[in-house]
This record gives sequence, structure tokens and C-alpha cells, in this order.
Amino acid sequence: MRRITTLVLFVLLAVCSAQAQDELPISGYPAARDVPNAGMLPDPNREVKVVFDAVAAAENVDDVNPMLVAVARYVNTLARYGVPQDKRKIAVVMHQGATPIILKNDEFKARYDGYDNPNIDLIRQLHAAGVAFHVCGQGATAQKIAPEDILDEVQLDLWALTTIIELGMQGYVKIGG
Repeated sequence: MRRITTLVLFVLLAVCSAQAQDELPISGYPAARDVPNAGMLPDPNREVKVVFDAVAAAENVDDVNPMLVAVARYVNTLARYGVPQDKRKIAVVMHQGATPIILKNDEFKARYDGYDNPNIDLIRQLHAAGVAFHVCGQGATAQKIAPEDILDEVQLDLWALTTIIELGMQGYVKIGG
């Protein structure tokens, strides 16, 4: 009887663990893999403030920007380790080569030989999970991107440098750039 109870418990734990992975905030992107005996894990009691500085384009026009993939994995990792959404203060600042990922699909297609913007779904998922998006106004202007061509989830700022400095002064840790 004890073996059956242990087996049932093991199966239930495995199912719950698989369900928890499926219920991550960003679908299609895994959390970091577990590392046995890892010394540093996300602290669910601490507010996490991070700004991801996205400056590079994806290798191919139809690939999702790699910085967005990193943000998705990070958000899912924090969620997996119990950091609640209200303690996840995450921003992405896009400029230089990453600027075009903020384009609405019609404008992206017009600029990139009919390719759809592969970043839109992930930007929307991340935004729904509480991630704030900022685009450099200087870069947008230089690339002749009109405000009406920018995704609704993205805030147009004066300058990426200003945004990164302001967020840094608010305690955000900068990643990338």
C-alpha cells in the first residue's frame, strides 16, 4: 500500500510540475533549466528591477529578436521560482538595430519585402506579463518611423540614453547594450 501511495504521489508531483511549466506567463519559451545544488536562485520576496538594452537586430528578418527571447526566458524563470508579477519590474529599451522590431505589421512588411514582423506576438505576451517597452525617439526619427507605426505596447521616448539613465536612477540593473 505504501508503494502505491508513493507512486501516486510521485505521478501527481510530476503532473503538477509539468502543468506549472505549461502555465508560465510567456508561452513557447522555457524557463532556465534547474541546476542541482544551485546556490543563487530568484528570491520571490525581492522586487526585481531590470532594464534590457536591445541594440541588435536578429540575424534574419523573419527571426524573433534574441533579446526578446532572453527577456521571455527571464520572465518565465522568475515566475517559475515564485516571483510574483507585481515584484517583476522589467523594461526593454530598443534602439539602433533593434528599433524596427517595434513596427506594426503593415509598416514592417512595407519595409522588409513583405515579411511579417516576427516580434509582435512575443512583445504582446511580454507586455501582458508586465514588461514595459520603450523605443528611442532619436532612432525612430532617424529611421523615419512615425508614431502611428509603432506598436501600442511600446512607449516612444526622447532618447534611449535618457531612458536607460532614468531607469538606472530608479534602481534598475542594465543588461545588454
